[in-house]
Amino acid sequence: MKYLVIVLSVALSVLSNLGCSGNSDSDHVDDMAREHADDTTESNEASQASPAAAVETEMVEYANVNGETATGYLARPAGVEGPLPGIIVIHEWWGLNDNVRSMAEQLAGEGYQALAVDLYAGESADTRDGAAALMSASMENTEALTENVKQAFAYLDGDSQRVGTIGWCFGGGWSLATALALPEDVDATVIYYGRLVTDEDELAPLQMPILGFFGAEDQGISVDSVHAFETSLNALGKDAAIHIYEGANHAFANPSGTAYQAEPAQDAWEKTLAFFQAHLKSSS
Repeated sequence: MKYLVIVLSVALSVLSNLGCSGNSDSDHVDDMAREHADDTTESNEASQASPAAAVETEMVEYANVNGETATGYLARPAGVEGPLPGIIVIHEWWGLNDNVRSMAEQLAGEGYQALAVDLYAGESADTRDGAAALMSASMENTEALTENVKQAFAYLDGDSQRVGTIGWCFGGGWSLATALALPEDVDATVIYYGRLVTDEDELAPLQMPILGFFGAEDQGISVDSVHAFETSLNALGKDAAIHIYEGANHAFANPSGTAYQAEPAQDAWEKTLAFFQAHLKSSS
């Protein structure tokens, strides 16, 4: 009996450390709250970088879910007519804030039309408790969030050559969720330290290339879950590149947060741009 108790205890411990389907929604929110315990959303020099080229931006109504209009932030290269490759940009657990709008502008400066979606119904947070409450509330109706991102895809797809997804933290998980909801439609998916799915049956329908970035010191999205995700993708023969940065924590790529680490963040961004260039712009 003592041995059985020990085995069960170890099994539960492993499950509690998985940032994937083995972890409950409430546990995942708790994990994110712990990872962001000392974090902020303060704007700084790194988060105010100018796009590589001039862009134009506007707030657009891109979806209507359960009678509620979803408004997002659309950034495009300035003065460019005609269809462009599109990218659905999905916010962190803080919500659609200045940092995420800046990331959309950065992508627009590289030649994409980038739609920063809103999965928090117009709200955002600048405290850990506020973000946890918004994330928890959103996870109570994943069907609505799935419909939100599906309509975001449709909005871009009508005027895009190809459409990719990218997200960080909460948005990283939803970048993958968007790919799973549209497995034959999304053309490229980038995941920054987001909640993962590791079951091969769930991942099998995915047709797009996948790029993922994770921190070795992230206790919310565990390295074990990242390895399990990569192993499942490889077993299925998927086109996937997964990068784990030694010494990096959760949210290492958020320039407005205290966890920001310039070296892995810059490397990940360069890889992100090369990935989208290859899969959204390439004529092959």
